[in-house]
Amino acid sequence: MMLRIPSLLTPDEVRDCRQALEQATWQDGRTTAGSLAVKVKSNLQLPIDSPIAAQLGHLILDRLGRNPLFLSAALPLRVLPPRFNRYEGGGTYGNHIDNALFVIPGTAIKVRTDVSTTVFFSDPEEYEGGELIVEDTYGHQSVKLAAGDAIVYPGTSLHRVNPVTRGTRYASFFWTQSLVKSDEQRRLLFDLDQSIQQLTVDHPDHAKLSALSGTYHNLLRMWSEA
Repeated sequence: MMLRIPSLLTPDEVRDCRQALEQATWQDGRTTAGSLAVKVKSNLQLPIDSPIAAQLGHLILDRLGRNPLFLSAALPLRVLPPRFNRYEGGGTYGNHIDNALFVIPGTAIKVRTDVSTTVFFSDPEEYEGGELIVEDTYGHQSVKLAAGDAIVYPGTSLHRVNPVTRGTRYASFFWTQSLVKSDEQRRLLFDLDQSIQQLTVDHPDHAKLSALSGTYHNLLRMWSEA
């Protein structure tokens, strides 16, 4: 399932993040690439131990924890601390599938990459190219969102970032281990949850609300790995 989360960050938060990112010290993104990815990766990243990355990552995780759309779609168990990248001057990242597991820095805790998330810090008119291309069963999905928006998609997806030929594309990227491993099951739960929420607004006294809510939680109990 691919889902846009609009306005995860406010315009003021985006402005403050951009100022921090523009003043940060960046390193070659290939330092975190595997043996295959290093051949197709050409970008800049903040070091994993960067204080700026930690500060901005905390902000993103705080906003995600309050965002009902993300919580409903991802059903997060663990979230890897957000990382940050920068594309310019033809920078690109060719087709790849992310590692299945990452270790949370400074710990022995592994995060399975069920759900990928990208948060945009540059508006589309600020740069040319730089589309996130995700291949799924419906074909190629091209994503280029407003600053402050986020896109959520399955970590199993083949994806790439097209070359940035003008301007600079700033973004954050990270992965979530979901309570529910299967993307298909997460999609069913998301659709059911959204229907229940809409029914609650439209018909708050509907006799079937309790039954539908019970079905949702019984499915989550059945499929959850927690």
